[in-house]
Amino acid sequence: MDISKEKIHILQLFFNKGENASQADENVNSVYGPDTVTANHAQFWFRLFRSGNLDVKDAPRSGRPIVENIDKIIEIVESDRHVSIASIAQELNIAQKPVETT
Repeated sequence: MDISKEKIHILQLFFNKGENASQADENVNSVYGPDTVTANHAQFWFRLFRSGNLDVKDAPRSGRPIVENIDKIIEIVESDRHVSIASIAQELNIAQKPVETT
């Protein structure tokens, strides 16, 4: 289950009010419905907040842009229709799973 940034901000509000993760989880679920925020998600975010990480934005991720890989995979397949997934992955220096799902 993904937790929306809105819900993370709400958890942060409860954190700033001095409530614990369990109280925040109960409060959010009482307003938005059961299992909107799981106890594990609340505890995870409260741990981050306690460590000083109050930024809920997505962290930058390393790696090549996926569009670049897709274009290269298509180019390789169009030049050799019998090429294997393993050889494409090896040539592009990526895992086989992204090649399979493209």
